Amino acid sequence: MRILGINALFHDPSAALVIDGRTVAAAEEERFSRRKHGKRPVPFSAWEVPAQSAAWCLRRAGLRPQDLDAVAYSFDPGLARPAEAMGLDDPWDHLRLIYAREAPNFLRDALPGLDPDIVRFVPHHMAHAASGAFAAPDADSSSVLVLDGRGEATSHLAARRIGERLVPLHGQELPHSLGLVYEELTQHLGFLRSSDEYKVMALASYGTPRMLPELRRHVHPTGDGGFRASGVPWGELCDARRPDEAWTQAHADLAASTQACLEETLLDLARWLHGQTHDQVLTLAGGVALNCVANSRIAREGPFDRVWVQPASGDAGTALGGALLLSADTGQAPQPPSTAALGRGWSDAELEAWLKTAQVPFDRPADVAETVARALADDQIVAWFQGRAEFGPRALGHRSLLAHPGRVGNLERLNNVKGREQFRPVAPMVLADRAAEIFDGPLPSPYMLFVHDVAPHWRERIPAVVHVDGTARIQTVDADAEPLVARMLRNFEQLTDLPVVVNTSLNTAGRPMVDDPRDALECFGSAPVDLLAIGPFVVRRREFFASGQPDAARAAARPLEEELAV
Repeated sequence: MRILGINALFHDPSAALVIDGRTVAAAEEERFSRRKHGKRPVPFSAWEVPAQSAAWCLRRAGLRPQDLDAVAYSFDPGLARPAEAMGLDDPWDHLRLIYAREAPNFLRDALPGLDPDIVRFVPHHMAHAASGAFAAPDADSSSVLVLDGRGEATSHLAARRIGERLVPLHGQELPHSLGLVYEELTQHLGFLRSSDEYKVMALASYGTPRMLPELRRHVHPTGDGGFRASGVPWGELCDARRPDEAWTQAHADLAASTQACLEETLLDLARWLHGQTHDQVLTLAGGVALNCVANSRIAREGPFDRVWVQPASGDAGTALGGALLLSADTGQAPQPPSTAALGRGWSDAELEAWLKTAQVPFDRPADVAETVARALADDQIVAWFQGRAEFGPRALGHRSLLAHPGRVGNLERLNNVKGREQFRPVAPMVLADRAAEIFDGPLPSPYMLFVHDVAPHWRERIPAVVHVDGTARIQTVDADAEPLVARMLRNFEQLTDLPVVVNTSLNTAGRPMVDDPRDALECFGSAPVDLLAIGPFVVRRREFFASGQPDAARAAARPLEEELAV
């Protein structure tokens, strides 16, 4: 069975291809269109489908649209109700339902040759649940918890995986939504709603939860697997912040209070679910599952032995989940992907062609991992472009900016490079076999979806990656899964006695993560990065600008774009 998964209706449009239960490709539209999150989550954009990422997924497998057996669209308009009936204040929400019903025709137009009759509507939260349950390793039986802003008529799903079946247990009806409450807070604090929620999570570390008693009146579990979460009087708790204003202690305290309230509610939901299933493993998905602070508290205080979080927990992951669910329904057992690196990649010869066409000075060292380790040890900032792109919002050693963790000024330096707020932390990548002596928390942690306490005697040694509360959102690197990254880390440790490197996403503020060689060269040419490691090749900033070719780099082999895109 050749099944294309599509997420399109709300935000983070994406596509994924599953063949006979095996994930072949998955990518977000933003990486192709260069529009952050692909589009804004407004009803007027609901007709847009991920045409470029879907076409690439098919090319990756050598398929045409007419070769597909099914298309999974991760929203079922037949389950939705009018916005006013759900208590939502959105007079244009009916457009979403109109566009969702027409999705088969929109997809036919975007992918000529596609038969619209093979499009299947998959319930939104079931697609989320499948993205977690069927992608988790070694978990044929597991509990599944999904929380996000909204689906058709609910904002939450508790379910259980039993073999190749997903059994729904409970769903919380709208307007109650933990995701929407966090979105409202994001907007109240002057950040971009449905985009900047991770900034609120970072800001919360600077505050104290003194407003928690008041918030509990509006956000709390109900004890039956559901919760109440609506009607928070944000303006009564603290004044709204304008986007151009500095944040105040009251803003940080409100963020901390809401974060604590969210964590309490999630813990109750996890305990209720465990009481129904008695499973050892919990899988998490949905946008709320990107809250790594809450994930860590569930892992630390919850009743499950193991917690696994889908790397693409947001709506992008529903493209994969929808395809995996249809695969299971048709008798093709879903196989967990072995990696989150499911996007585009290029051969060494293709990368060399891009560099030559861009007329960029480059060389091919004997070992790019050793060269990068030496650059990092010399306190250079390195753009690291290797292998296939990550599926999901985290840079996991394929499209990363790297730096020395022992220089406290590198946090400010990287935030300046990326053009982002100084209160935001950067993350460490660490060799898996060294993580336990430095970080206390769920291990392994290959997808940066938990926070860990940094051992006190290590905090002064790696200050660039230690957040204000003494924690770090780590990525553990397994040498078998990521041999090149592991070799770079081991070389860096030999030079510095530190088995940790700063890792943040390869992009600048407001831009999607770098995806193709053109993006890498444009980012390198426009930001103060010292070295670009692109495949086995390196480009040095001094030589790059001495050649007078930054404009050529920005052009970056556009004539070859279609030829080399697969």
